[in-house]
Amino acid sequence: MKGPILVVLAAGMGSRYGGLKQMDKIGKNGEVLLDYSVFDAVKSGYEKIVFIIRHDIEKDFRDIVLARMGTKVKYELAFQDPDSLIPPDIFRAAKEAGRTKPWGTGHALLCAADKLDAPFTVINADDFYGREAFAVMGKYLLETKEDASSIVPYRLEKTLSSQGTVARGVCGVENGFLSSVDELTAIEKKDGRIINTAGDGSVRELTPETPVSMNFWGFSPDILPHFKKYFDDYLNDFAADIPGQIKSECFIPRAVDQFIKQRIIKVTVLSANSDWFGVTYKEDREAAVIKLNEMTDTGVYPSPLW
Repeated sequence: MKGPILVVLAAGMGSRYGGLKQMDKIGKNGEVLLDYSVFDAVKSGYEKIVFIIRHDIEKDFRDIVLARMGTKVKYELAFQDPDSLIPPDIFRAAKEAGRTKPWGTGHALLCAADKLDAPFTVINADDFYGREAFAVMGKYLLETKEDASSIVPYRLEKTLSSQGTVARGVCGVENGFLSSVDELTAIEKKDGRIINTAGDGSVRELTPETPVSMNFWGFSPDILPHFKKYFDDYLNDFAADIPGQIKSECFIPRAVDQFIKQRIIKVTVLSANSDWFGVTYKEDREAAVIKLNEMTDTGVYPSPLW
């Protein structure tokens, strides 16, 4: 059986960060955050990395990220552009209506579908997940013969930013399996409470230990046709109400939640002794630099990394 594949979602716009955070040099020798995930994945037996980027950042991505990895990493590039996989009439209508947002993580995954011929893990480029998470997920994907759907969730309190709201997939867990994923897009700690404020103004309080999705998913390739149907349905809904859907996105967590409810998949919840950190906002950067420097100084990572 082939070793698992790591899929890195690196096509995002970085609107809250104020720039392309997937290429912001954070490590001591110019490493970017995704370097550490790739390093941990390779150490954990992942055979290939698929980076999903945009054509307009390809040159910078090659110069800043791939040039340092050299031949030490087996990789392929997939491209998620605004018109990728979008019917021309829908793309034209969306553009005329003023849409500028990308189409979401579910769309990104489909842009790489032709390169996913083995079980794979999906991650964000701008998150640090910890080597233990890659080891646990890699082992699971290698040992699971059929439906390899899985997730490594993280404790909500450890994934917040002091700089503003964050989006998280709140996980329901029953008997070791994921029972639901509720994508909340405005979670923050306020007056000692963790709350999400919905678009209609309603407030939901969450506990610090709530498990949340940080887009650390494991799948078998046979999940891809289900994502394709989900995205087709999303596009149909979008086309039927473009003004109302102009800022909507197709998210992996929402697709998984539907697959669970339709009994298409069962998602195993994996436990890993890993801490998460990320750079949602520019102000999060300094804390990430300090943590990576500490791990480099204590020998967790070599310097330079590659």
